[in-house]
Amino acid sequence: MPSPEINTATLAHWPTPWRFLLLSLLSCVFACALEYFHLPAALLLGPMVASIFITVKGADLSLPKPLFLMAQGTLGWMIAGHLPTNIYLEIVQEWPIFLLGTCSTIVASSVLGWLLSRTGLLPGTTAIWGSSPGAASVMTIMSESYGADMRLVAFMQYLRVACCAIAAMVVATLFNVDGVKPIHWFAMSSSSGFIMTIAMSCVTVYLGVKLRLPGGALLLSIAVGIFIKFSGAFPIVLPYWYLAISFGILGWGIGFRFSPAVLRHALHVFPHVLGAIIALIVINGGFAMLLVYFANIDPLTAFLATSPGGADSVAIIAATTHADVAFVMAMQIMRFFVVLIAGPMLARWLSVNKSLPSS
Repeated sequence: MPSPEINTATLAHWPTPWRFLLLSLLSCVFACALEYFHLPAALLLGPMVASIFITVKGADLSLPKPLFLMAQGTLGWMIAGHLPTNIYLEIVQEWPIFLLGTCSTIVASSVLGWLLSRTGLLPGTTAIWGSSPGAASVMTIMSESYGADMRLVAFMQYLRVACCAIAAMVVATLFNVDGVKPIHWFAMSSSSGFIMTIAMSCVTVYLGVKLRLPGGALLLSIAVGIFIKFSGAFPIVLPYWYLAISFGILGWGIGFRFSPAVLRHALHVFPHVLGAIIALIVINGGFAMLLVYFANIDPLTAFLATSPGGADSVAIIAATTHADVAFVMAMQIMRFFVVLIAGPMLARWLSVNKSLPSS
């Protein structure tokens, strides 16, 4: 007897609690599988893939908007909490290298995004936002406020993250990576710090929405979080279990927006997007070689510092080798903030000029 198929009609008629139960189970399975292979952003990608799967099967689920905004706020505070306090010293000491490294990556990704947008395969500013070499989750969330298709931006961003992580791991195998640090799910350095972080996250999300800033819940959380981090007012504490829940909500919120038509379009543009990603990795590998020869930086440190995606996986690989972790993370974070500040203006300018004839 053949096994029954899970088709659109089946999921469409399932009670809502059962749909969420299936979503939760699939999210755990996919996230655990990605974590097992040490792939970056597994706790976001797993739920996103699960939500896409059940959405195209007709589950028709949605999240309360405040829940999605709170998850964005958590992401902003996490970014602020991971900033090293000596990052400014590292950048000031070697600012020409950081400036050239940051600008070269942004220029390369912008040109490739602009060329991809000229093909007409992706709507509006989607190709430009999808090619932005900032934090994938941040670029995905911000893109919707600037006229891009968040679903296709997520597809492009996380495909690039996966490709960059694989490339970094291949390079790192030459330097005897010892392994990935274990995850302490329930470790919490300060209960009061956790309570203060959650309370301030609620405040920044609320103000970000009230001020009607594009991506305000996320950006205001990052800005206030950085101030708290460097002022030492209180420790930013976000235990791993809480981050896992927040990342899962972000993944669901993105995945629920997919449809069979959007998924078919993503598969249609896949070869073009993959080609642009490979080109960007090769170009940045060339920039890394320039750092090796002209700045006397070791090859692994140069490659990780110029890697155009997956800052979390880059940090793990750098920490488990003899790479200069401070240099790598300073370069990654500087590029992230430049893209964060200039990204909207650059995306708008490139989209306006994408129809200009090539010289």
